[in-house]
Amino acid sequence: MLSSLFSGDTSTLEWSSLLICIAASLLLGLLVAAIHMIRNVYTKNFVITLAVLPILVQSVIMLVNGNLGTGVAILGAFSLIRFRSVPGGSREITSVFWSMAIGLATGMGYVGYVVIFSIIVALFLTLLYTMPFGDRQATSERELKVTIPEDLDYPQLFDDLFEKYTHSAKLTSVRTTTMGSLYELRYQLLLKDQAQEKQIIDEVRVRNGNLPVVLGKLTANRDEL
Repeated sequence: MLSSLFSGDTSTLEWSSLLICIAASLLLGLLVAAIHMIRNVYTKNFVITLAVLPILVQSVIMLVNGNLGTGVAILGAFSLIRFRSVPGGSREITSVFWSMAIGLATGMGYVGYVVIFSIIVALFLTLLYTMPFGDRQATSERELKVTIPEDLDYPQLFDDLFEKYTHSAKLTSVRTTTMGSLYELRYQLLLKDQAQEKQIIDEVRVRNGNLPVVLGKLTANRDEL
């Protein structure tokens, strides 16, 4: 069941085996695309790419008679093409790698193996995406922007508040505004309790003389590899 459908090289491949491999690539490509769409932001072009990528990789592997080393070398040449798109996050990279793995397996005839492998991966990813696994760190992280007068000594200005309301606090940047008469401080916070956001803002406003205070989610894409 887990052995290759090919008895020799792909030059003597039977039509029945070829059609099985093509069907497996197409169906498993659709599976990858469907899993990628679970609770995710995506574009139609990207999910179509995930669906068609396995059969494209399969065709390359078959053209080199199942020689994995030569096939990977040919696929590596594709990296010379510069795709003019935004950088992918870790979830996009996972889906692309999964699609390529399917194409490599079907191109070498290991249909049974890749079907079992893909079903296990699909079930595991679905479970992780639908569970609150890993959510706490992401939802509790906040960026705090505080404007203070230039005469305030900012290094330890809010340390006691951060100790009270956060697990950790890191000063990430300091810049001057309004012709140097004000400072804008940016902190990366990990809150103990999200329900206390208003208390944090109110107490910070007391310290900075009611100048602007902004507390929001981190804008950086922390999901990139």
